[in-house]
Amino acid sequence: MNIPRKTPEEVEKMREAGRQAAAVFEMITPYVTAGVSTGELDRLCHDFIVKELGSTPAPLDYHGFPKAICTSINHVVCHGIPDFDKKLKNGDIMNIDITVKTTDGYHGDSSMMFVIGDTIQGERLCRVTRESLYKGIAEVRPGVKLSTIAKVIQAHAENAGYSVVRDFCGHGIGAGFHEEPQVLHYDGYASEADAELAEGMCLTIEPMLNAGGYRTKVLKDGWTAVTKDKSLSAQWEHTLLVTASGVEVLTARSDEDFSFLTA
Repeated sequence: MNIPRKTPEEVEKMREAGRQAAAVFEMITPYVTAGVSTGELDRLCHDFIVKELGSTPAPLDYHGFPKAICTSINHVVCHGIPDFDKKLKNGDIMNIDITVKTTDGYHGDSSMMFVIGDTIQGERLCRVTRESLYKGIAEVRPGVKLSTIAKVIQAHAENAGYSVVRDFCGHGIGAGFHEEPQVLHYDGYASEADAELAEGMCLTIEPMLNAGGYRTKVLKDGWTAVTKDKSLSAQWEHTLLVTASGVEVLTARSDEDFSFLTA
């Protein structure tokens, strides 16, 4: 398996891509409230990426995807398509997935959950999913195998009573939106695919946890993936750089504390 390792120049380009993805979330977060449409959120993100950052929303027209971001509500696992007719309501949970492609041609990919109003079940699922991501990130360093990360994520999710989606995974990232390796979030690696991390690799970890079973299906639009049992689903994602001593979270936002990575 040929897993790209970034040069110092490429690392700087990845850092900029990560900063830009984080900036989009900083911009859009205040707008995510009951009554707003996912189409409006998409418009705001698209215009910010293009007009303010001078970059490109990578999902737009990627294999035919029709929008700039993904908005996945409640039982939608991923790749939900924004729609001006779809308005958020109290009790919803929603994932926004944003990927920026900079003028240098490098990608920053991240997603986060939003809880609209009051939903105890939704809040817990979102919290445990975020914890699962952070526990996976904490394992990233040279010499660690991908299966180690996957097992830690799966254990935390299942100990909390949730299942881990099998049909979608994280990935390498750089000048390509999706590069090698595939980053599973459950213990499912064949030996030849269980790569060992090395300094300079960039990858996403993006666990999707379901409140019910792990099985999913894709709707007739060809994109929207939902839980088969219609249970709630949540996802968090960051783009990461493997450093000489550990990991750098390239898409970290100002509301996040990663001091535990250096403790």
